[in-house]
Amino acid sequence: MAGANQKRKLRASEVDWLIRQIKKIDRTKMVEQLTEKMVAAQEWFSSLELERPIIISGPCSAESEEQMMETCTQLAATGQVDILRAGIWKPRTRPGSFEGIGSVGLQWLSKAKEETGLKTAVEVANTKHVHEALKNGVDVLWIGARTTVNPFSVQEIADALKGVDIPIMIKNPINADIELWIGAIERIHGAGINRIAAIHRGFAKHGEKKFRNAPQWQIPIELKRRIPDIPMFCDPSHICGNRENLFNISQEAMDLNYDGLMIESHRDPDNAWSDAKQQVVPARIAEMVDGLELRSSKAGNGGSLLEEYREKIDQYDDEILALFAQRMKIADNIGLYKKKNGITILQGKRWDEILNHAIDKGKRAGLSAEFIERYLMAVHQESINHQNEVMNS
Repeated sequence: MAGANQKRKLRASEVDWLIRQIKKIDRTKMVEQLTEKMVAAQEWFSSLELERPIIISGPCSAESEEQMMETCTQLAATGQVDILRAGIWKPRTRPGSFEGIGSVGLQWLSKAKEETGLKTAVEVANTKHVHEALKNGVDVLWIGARTTVNPFSVQEIADALKGVDIPIMIKNPINADIELWIGAIERIHGAGINRIAAIHRGFAKHGEKKFRNAPQWQIPIELKRRIPDIPMFCDPSHICGNRENLFNISQEAMDLNYDGLMIESHRDPDNAWSDAKQQVVPARIAEMVDGLELRSSKAGNGGSLLEEYREKIDQYDDEILALFAQRMKIADNIGLYKKKNGITILQGKRWDEILNHAIDKGKRAGLSAEFIERYLMAVHQESINHQNEVMNS
């Protein structure tokens, strides 16, 4: 226990520095291309490359002072948690569910901060939340998915933050719209906030069965492409919606070079007042973090072999693009034929045959049905665009 306490003190001083460095953005770049709008201080994480990611953990909802103190002290005792989180106000899908304990929970979180020496974080959704959190000394604020989706709400928070120097973390919107996510980042940055991080918590997807919110990794990857230096956290709790897949999603986030994790924890998860199925006991947080394999983003000694593989990938990509170009020329010819013979662009039966045949063939080749469907949908749409241009020119 003494070793954990000493380690925690060292980590606390480190996090003090990290919090100050979370994100440095040059505001003069706001009118330029997105990749030039944000110039990050990635050294926020550089000291952690040989250790582990930043871990934010705590209960989904603050329920009582006893529950908060017990959960937070157990998390601190692991020596693996850097920032304590707690849901104070809970935007639920339907009325009648527990919607948060309210501002009194901030006092409990403040007490936990004093007891453990760890920084704290809460979700805010309006001006009142911002003011209450700041008044109670919260160190980091995050904007939830249900708020990110609404530019009016984000702007209200941005206005409330003017003149304040505090790190803000922004979760992706519920729906898979990267522009809303970027727009929220821009609004908060426009209020003068220079320390911003993104949180990937998955996206609502009709028919999704494996996850509560589909990861759709390509969207946060695209965000990082557009804003290369923005720190990226993963929230596996909301992606999974269960405990069973938490570690696998956390490991995948690390393999994609994410900077940290936000994982919900509770002293008694089965009896939690909200999202019981996705919370774990503090000891499990420690087990997961200890079990993560942190790989380098650099090639290392095998760089020449990796470059050889990449050259092959580039070659195949060039060949695929050339084939796409040839395919679209045929689509143009089909468009001319349909125009001459008065045939509609869309032939439903033909599309079903193509899709079903490709999915079956793709499975035999080791390709997922999801990939085949998404690939064909994109190709089919481009073919329709070509035919439409030909038929209406």
